[in-house]
Amino acid sequence: MKKSSIFGLVIIAVAIAVIISIYSSSSSYGSFNDAKQTESQLRVVGYLDKQKELYYDAAKDANYFSFYVKDKKGEECKVVFRGTEPQDFGKSEQIVLTGQMKGSEFHASEILMKCPSKYTQDKINVTDVKAKSATI
Repeated sequence: MKKSSIFGLVIIAVAIAVIISIYSSSSSYGSFNDAKQTESQLRVVGYLDKQKELYYDAAKDANYFSFYVKDKKGEECKVVFRGTEPQDFGKSEQIVLTGQMKGSEFHASEILMKCPSKYTQDKINVTDVKAKSATI
C-alpha cells in the first residue's frame, strides 16, 4: 500500500473513534421518573420550586447546595449539587440539570439556568455551572 492510503485509513479510523466517543458520552433528556430507571447521566428540564427551601450553608459545607425542581411532567424531586449556589439562581425561569439519581435525590453534576435578562424582556440569559469533582 502507498503511504497516502495508509495515512487516509488512519485519519478515517481516528474520525470514527472521535464520533463514537462523543456519542457515548452524551446524555439524553428525560424526567425524574426516567432518571430513577437508569444509572447513566440524564438531562432533566424543569422549574425551580420557589415555595420550598434552597439550602446552602457555606460555613458548614461550601460544596453542598440543595433545592427542589419540578420537571416538565410535574414530578418534583430534591436536587443536590456539589458546588456553590449559582448567582441569581432564584431568578431562573427554567433549569436544565445533568446528573443521575442516588436514592430519592437527583445528584446534579451540571446546572444550566435560563434567566430573564435585565436589559431586554425578549431575550433570555443562559448560565452554565458545573459541580466540583468529589475527592474520595
